[in-house]
Amino acid sequence: MAMSAHLTRQLVTLGLALLAALLLLDSRPADGANVALVVNVAPPPLPVYEQPPVPAPGYLWVPGYWAWGPDGYFWVPGTWVLPPDPELLWTPGYWGWSDGGYVWYPGYWAPQVGFYGGIDYGYGYFGHGYDGGYWRDRQFYYNRAVNNVSNTNVTNVYYTKTVNNVTVNRVSYSGGPGGVNARPTTQQSAAAHQPRHAATSEQTSHVAAASRQRDLLAQVNQGKPSIAATPKPGAFAAPGVVAARSAGPPGAEPPRHLAEAPPASPPPQGERPGPAERAIPPESAPPPERAPPPERPPQAGPQSMPPPRERPSAPAESPEGHRPQQHSRQEPPHREPDGRPPDQQL
Repeated sequence: MAMSAHLTRQLVTLGLALLAALLLLDSRPADGANVALVVNVAPPPLPVYEQPPVPAPGYLWVPGYWAWGPDGYFWVPGTWVLPPDPELLWTPGYWGWSDGGYVWYPGYWAPQVGFYGGIDYGYGYFGHGYDGGYWRDRQFYYNRAVNNVSNTNVTNVYYTKTVNNVTVNRVSYSGGPGGVNARPTTQQSAAAHQPRHAATSEQTSHVAAASRQRDLLAQVNQGKPSIAATPKPGAFAAPGVVAARSAGPPGAEPPRHLAEAPPASPPPQGERPGPAERAIPPESAPPPERAPPPERPPQAGPQSMPPPRERPSAPAESPEGHRPQQHSRQEPPHREPDGRPPDQQL
């Protein structure tokens, strides 16, 4: 009897230990995401990069993110991935602030996109849900407004209103000082309890290969990795690899559609651009000399005679030998000795 009771206590203790281990492995916050690790250093801002073309139909975009390794944060390039099964969508992982540390919640595959911290990863992942496409009859239909489907024979495409397909808010973590202020919606909380599939073996190999690339370390690339996105997992040297653009402060980079060039700067307000061939003379240069106007013949009437020094030669005399009389207003009238005109004499 004593032996049986002792064996029963051991079995109960072993069962409780196994249950505690299972609960610890399945520990999740309110949104249902698995907790992987906790660090005390904030992840860098998200780099700005272009999306490479989709390699073939059926691939889904998995955005890049900052992962933690022995040497600190390193960039995991965004890439196109085949889901483990059709009808599944990817919920990106995210960093969240909790109890004085930054907690990593890994991504997963599921029929619906769950909560990913409100992080704006771009290209359909704008903080809530996924705007990059949908499954129908085991075929994925791409939203060409946010996906680069220009270099493939993908026929299942549609177009919605243009949305920002490059991340503008580059904050890479949720909550805490300076993080994204987001909470899971009712629908996202319900999606947290749906069946999940972990990252595929291609995705895990992609992360492992990125951890061995020294130029992907944040302390080396200063937040601008030379390999920001790849056409397929692990294809770090393949054609189509995209580097990060030079990034400014958060929110300074305007949203762009794929490789759209920035618009030209307008002229200053209130000024009209002059033609390129117009030469502006210096302020100290004298004005150009103007040719004198041609001489005009004298006309009758006041101020018709030129100045005395410039008076033209006398006209030819008449047949009677007299010079023609000048206009009466050009000479003073005759006056009598007393100063009065002749018509006013007494």
